[in-house]
Amino acid sequence: MKRDWRGVLLSLLHFLSILFFIAFILTASFILFFQGVEVPENTIRKRAVLTFFNAVFIAFLVWLTNRIRKKISVDRPVKRISEGLKRMTGGDLSERIKPFADPLGGNQYNIIIESINKMADELSGVETLRTDFVSNVSHEMKTPLAVIQNYAALLRSPGISEEERAEYAGAISDSTKRLSSLITNVLKLNKLENQQIYPEVKSYDLGEQVCECLLAFESEWECKGIDIDTDIGEGIMICADPELMSIVWSNLFSNALKFTEKGGTVSVSVQKHEGKASVSVSDTGCGIDSKTGRHIFDKFYQGDTSHAAKGNGLGLALVKRIIDITGGEITVSSELGRGSTFTVIMNENGA
Repeated sequence: MKRDWRGVLLSLLHFLSILFFIAFILTASFILFFQGVEVPENTIRKRAVLTFFNAVFIAFLVWLTNRIRKKISVDRPVKRISEGLKRMTGGDLSERIKPFADPLGGNQYNIIIESINKMADELSGVETLRTDFVSNVSHEMKTPLAVIQNYAALLRSPGISEEERAEYAGAISDSTKRLSSLITNVLKLNKLENQQIYPEVKSYDLGEQVCECLLAFESEWECKGIDIDTDIGEGIMICADPELMSIVWSNLFSNALKFTEKGGTVSVSVQKHEGKASVSVSDTGCGIDSKTGRHIFDKFYQGDTSHAAKGNGLGLALVKRIIDITGGEITVSSELGRGSTFTVIMNENGA
C-alpha cells in the first residue's frame, strides 16, 4: 500500500513539474511577444484563464505520452527481465528471456537479456556437470565397495582354504587401493578447479624428472614385455611446479602402459625448440576414435570400457587442469588400432 501511494505521489510531482515548465515557457513567450503592445486588461484576464487550461492540457499530453513511452520502453522490459530472473533464481535454469523485437536496433535491454541468457547457459552447464560428477563419483565408489563387501563375506565363510583366503584378501586390497586412488584424485581435482592449490614454481631439469617418473613404472612394462623407446634431451630446464608436473607424467605413462598390449612399444621424447620444451608419450595401443577424442579430457570419461577396472577416468582431467594452470598446452593425436601420442608443450625456463 505504501508503495502505491509513493508511486501516485511521484507521478503527481512529475505532472506538476511538467506543468510548471510549460507554464513558464508560455508566460515567457507571451511577455516577449506582447512586449510594447497595448492589450486591454479585460482581454488579458480572459486569455489568461484559457492559456492556463491550455498549459494544463499540454502538460497532461506530455505527461501521458511520457508514461506510455516509459510503460513500453522501460516497465515492460524490466518486468520481463525480472520475471525471467525470478524463475532462474527459483531453480529453473532452462528458463531463457525472450529478446524484444527492435527493428531500429536501439533496444539496449536486449544486450542485458543476451548476457543473462548466456549466464543461464553457463550455470546450466555447471549444474549438469555437477550432477554428472556426483553421479559418476557415486558409481565409481559403489563398485569397489561392493567388491570389498562381497569378498569380506566370503572371508567369513567356514572351511575356505589359505589359497582362497589370500585371493579374497588380495581382491579386497586392490579394491581398497582403487577407492583410495579415486578419493585422492577427486580431492586433487577439486582443489585444482577451485584454485586451492597454488603452483610452487622453480627451475629444474625436465628430462631428469621424466626419467624418474618413467622408472616408477618399470615393473609394469617388464610384466607386459613392453619395449620402452626414449629420446630424452639433456639440460632442458623449465620453471614449473615439480610436484604437479610429476602427476602429469605419471598419468600419461600409466595410460600408455595400460592401453599397450603385451609386446608393444611405448616411446617417450623430451626435446626443446625455440624456447619451448616438449614431452611426447606415444604407445602402440588400441588408439582413440574421433568421438572419444572429443571427450578425452572430460571427468570420468572412459572410451575403452575394457580397461575401466584399471582406472577411474579422472587422470586426463587432472592432467588437463594442471597444464592449464601452468600455462602449457597438451595435444593428442591418435589412429584407431595404431596407438596414440600425447604431447605437452611448455615454456623453457618459464620464458
